[in-house]
Amino acid sequence: MPGRPRGAKGKVALVLIMNEPHPLTQAIIAGQREAVAGLINQCLAAGEKAGEIVENRLVPGMMTVGEKFKRNEIFVPNMLMAGRAMKEALKCLEPLLVTAGVKPEHSAVIGTVEGDLHDIGKDLVAMMWRGASIEVIDLGVNVRPAKFVEAVKRHNPDLLGLSALLTTTMPAMRDTVKAVRDAGLTVKVVIGGAPVTQEFAREIGADGYSPDAGSAVDVAMALLQGKA
Repeated sequence: MPGRPRGAKGKVALVLIMNEPHPLTQAIIAGQREAVAGLINQCLAAGEKAGEIVENRLVPGMMTVGEKFKRNEIFVPNMLMAGRAMKEALKCLEPLLVTAGVKPEHSAVIGTVEGDLHDIGKDLVAMMWRGASIEVIDLGVNVRPAKFVEAVKRHNPDLLGLSALLTTTMPAMRDTVKAVRDAGLTVKVVIGGAPVTQEFAREIGADGYSPDAGSAVDVAMALLQGKA
């Protein structure tokens, strides 16, 4: 009759159990939105503060989602489900975070450039940034350069994200970066989208380029920490 694992194998099994993500983190990764509220209540009942739940349970979940996406282990629908679960979690915690005076350390303005109506890529990046505790102001699609400039002046973000899915709208990225620089704004500009390349980013004077939503957090953090 099989018994408990013994010796080295038993130790390995124990380590794996100890390293298993928290159930709330797992729910975010799996996109189980309906399970989030109950798990948050369990965390609160156990004495965890709202800010600690965000930092220790939610952010690691979204970081794992980004890594899995980069490795092609999950795909866009999975990321959208995780994003909805994350949004539900933040909705549950928002009153407590406000009461505690907890605010994201960094902020970003994001939008799809003028002439382009595609939003999935932009929405995924916004989701990943929010999952990394970056406050995101989403301007939507078909955003004129002047509107980006106005938003940066108004919100004073650390990051400006520009998205384009069409080759024909890539010049609007160049126009937007030029308008931002001509206005004397020093915000870090990150660009991305199917036709966009690192070479194009350098050419137009953008500070960063993200090839996909899964890499967007890495690029953002490198810029925010002065490593890029």
